[in-house]
Amino acid sequence: MRNVKLLTQARFAKQGEALAQVALPHTWNALDGQDGGNDYWRGIGTYEIDLPNPTAGMRQYIEFQGANHVATVYCNGRELGTHKGGFSTFRFDLTPAMKAAGNVLTVVCTNAVSDIYPQTADFTFYGGLYRDVNFIEVNEAHFDLLKHGTSAVFVTPHCSGNTRVDLFPMNAEGCTLVVELKDAEGNVAGSGSVEACDHAHVLIDVKEPHLWNGMADPYCYTATASIVKDGKVVDAVTVTYGYRSFHVDAATGFYLNGKNVPLHGVSRHQDRLDKGWAISKEDHREDIALIKEVGANTIRLAHYQHDQYFYDLCDHTGFALWAEIPFISKFIPTEEAYENTISQMTELIAQNYNHPSIFFWGIANEILIGADSEVLRTNLRDLHRLAKTMDPSRLTTIAEVSATPMNSEHVYITDVVSYNHYFGWYGGDVSQNGPWLDKFHALNPDIPLGVSEYGAENIVKWHSATPMNHDYTEEYASYYHHEMLKTFATRPYLWSTHVWNMFDFAADARNEGGIQGRNDKGLVTYDRKLKKDAFYIYKAYWTTEPMVHVAGRRWEDRGPQERNVTVYTNCDQVTLVINGEEVETKAAVDHCVVFENAVKDGANTVTAKAGSAEDTITLNGVAEPNPAYTLPDLATAMAVGNWFDSVSDNDDSDEIIVVDGYYSVEDTAGELLANEECLKIVKGWYISNGNLTMASMLTTLRDMMGFRKITEVTMGQEVSQKQIAQLNRLLSRVRKEA
Repeated sequence: MRNVKLLTQARFAKQGEALAQVALPHTWNALDGQDGGNDYWRGIGTYEIDLPNPTAGMRQYIEFQGANHVATVYCNGRELGTHKGGFSTFRFDLTPAMKAAGNVLTVVCTNAVSDIYPQTADFTFYGGLYRDVNFIEVNEAHFDLLKHGTSAVFVTPHCSGNTRVDLFPMNAEGCTLVVELKDAEGNVAGSGSVEACDHAHVLIDVKEPHLWNGMADPYCYTATASIVKDGKVVDAVTVTYGYRSFHVDAATGFYLNGKNVPLHGVSRHQDRLDKGWAISKEDHREDIALIKEVGANTIRLAHYQHDQYFYDLCDHTGFALWAEIPFISKFIPTEEAYENTISQMTELIAQNYNHPSIFFWGIANEILIGADSEVLRTNLRDLHRLAKTMDPSRLTTIAEVSATPMNSEHVYITDVVSYNHYFGWYGGDVSQNGPWLDKFHALNPDIPLGVSEYGAENIVKWHSATPMNHDYTEEYASYYHHEMLKTFATRPYLWSTHVWNMFDFAADARNEGGIQGRNDKGLVTYDRKLKKDAFYIYKAYWTTEPMVHVAGRRWEDRGPQERNVTVYTNCDQVTLVINGEEVETKAAVDHCVVFENAVKDGANTVTAKAGSAEDTITLNGVAEPNPAYTLPDLATAMAVGNWFDSVSDNDDSDEIIVVDGYYSVEDTAGELLANEECLKIVKGWYISNGNLTMASMLTTLRDMMGFRKITEVTMGQEVSQKQIAQLNRLLSRVRKEA
């Protein structure tokens, strides 16, 4: 039988440094990938791992469950091969290179710039062997460990009970393949056998299968496939699967087992504070528990293949999953990049084929941030066809950048489509989301539409009684999310909605809201210690067990105009008690109650009661607003805007004049942002047009979209010809270096 040993120690060195002992899993960017500056180390790291002694008569394999981005593997100096792609499982056969003792594995791993996706995106690309590494021994006859990193056992179940199991053994001539299906209680539900060949299949009928029914009843079966030689089992593999049906209707959304189940949920990145991607199973379990607590029933696992352990947890918890590859942001028009999208999609589908929790294969995210082309569209169509060929039982999807036209060819490539919309954050107003969705649905009534990303920066130390877009306060984010939930509640045609993001995550190029190196749009903080107020708005909408939450607990000092108490609840009404005295009982409207001017001078113990639920916080009524709750950089940013106004002229002309030897809007963002004076002008231009986030992300813009004109980089914000002409006049004062 096969033996699997987890390898937990290695010697590691960055390029040019001496080897030192590290624990596996490991990333070399755990700290510098989260501290800002867009300067985390991207290069070559080398690992040396001592291997167990081989067992006579057995074959040895090495398994990596994630190595970013490219890994070349050697055993005792002999090259075994190279894997390109940082998120899937891959293996190599060690047997020809093994000695009786003293075996050393060398892995040369790199996250340096290359044509392997992802290369341009708003998150940190952590380098290293950041998931488990396993030493595997099997008998000569075994299920193919080189079958795209899979178990080589693929189960295709139908709700009727008809079950097909495809099997890929190695060196199994003269053997019998036996398959046994068991229900969740361990009872045998069916079995079958077939003579071994390179690709065999067994058909088994399961009587009245218990359906996998999402969060309501995530019922799983197991299939154990065995290779039997001379009456003895020489290898066996067990996989989890489930019986369920589903479809998506363009008018009424998602259906599971014939029942309409609106999909409302979150997106998830896999990194953690001070750990990067090198996280533990306990970390995965905590994430699952938090996502379940908020009441989500779907997760978009962005923007790459996640750990198999997390998919396993989702199978048994009941989440409906969107799984995708990192074909993201900027198209790389090379043959190697094309082949890499094909290989990453192949591995994603093959390795996750059996998971009942997966319903959608995502082929790309915001790929039109770069320029469109027929080559790009061909790449996308090929990925869609590949997914439908490998797995016709599931649907393909894509996450479109907000500016993608409603009639773009891109929205017709996949089975269903979603958009990343940030009206109310990256320009515009939150009220624009609903009309945009309605317009798309009217134009494309037969295309199922979802919202794959939406969110607002949510930094828990900033607060305001008069929140506004880009003040980075917890209150504005809460307002924004509440408005989005109200928008979604009246649009049943949406097949899914996914909050961006469940957790704060690292983006080393960012410097926003006084926080460097982080995207703070999460409902939960990066360290998972704080659930932001917005978390409880979703819990109020999505859960049924009585709950009540008093918002603003991190905003303790309340000035004279900051005395309201806001409560989120899934109950009909809320009673407010302050310092032991009942103040008022009010009905909830859209899961929210606001008690006006309720905070008294001095210390306040504030309690909200709703049915069996209760929540208490403490607040201080103070004479003046506490300035510590206001982002200091906000005033600085507005000062930059004033600087821009002061150097602007009063010319209302919309004419664009390009002067030889001087900068203009015809230059690329990369060229403009490389010049210090142009950088200041562009920053001021964004601010004067109300787009503080874009002003704060210019380094990211340069890296992600530097090949585009600066006026094309607006993140959904419309700009007029006069505004562009004004920017051009300012840029035309800056001479280019000879």
